[in-house]
Amino acid sequence: MEQRKSEPRKSAADKKLVIGWFSFTCSEDSTILLTELLNDHLDEWKKVVEFRYLKALKTKNSLDGLDVAFIEGAISSETQANEVKKIRNNAKYVVAIGACACTGMPSASRNAFVGEQINEKIKWYMSHFDYSAKVKKLEEIIKVDDKVDGCPMNVPAFLEILNKYLKIFKIA
Repeated sequence: MEQRKSEPRKSAADKKLVIGWFSFTCSEDSTILLTELLNDHLDEWKKVVEFRYLKALKTKNSLDGLDVAFIEGAISSETQANEVKKIRNNAKYVVAIGACACTGMPSASRNAFVGEQINEKIKWYMSHFDYSAKVKKLEEIIKVDDKVDGCPMNVPAFLEILNKYLKIFKIA
């Protein structure tokens, strides 16, 4: 009988919070802030966090098995709505990041345009690109578990939320 090598078990010390960071309709200022936070926290985070999806910094990204998806930006198209639904289906928790994701604004300011405010240029953009009639905040499309407000995001609030999930998953 052939004896099989057993796979090494991951100890609690090896366990990492698997996260994805996603950006939709916004200025991506919170993504920039996250990259700045990595200057100060990379050494500690790489021990406890696996960035499985972070398109701003990685070329090989995956939605599979996310513990937490951090989503920045408002949803301005049906394509984006379908993408966030897919993210929601692959993440145990979703955190809305920044004003656009949490409130829709300022990205959703175009929702208030009426009549003569909608000039030919705006009509052209709306008809030639994949835009919905209305821009929506994230929770109008999917269930959101937590929010980090601000434009850009409130850094202490983000760090608090990150620590909350490290505790939920018994990593910290």
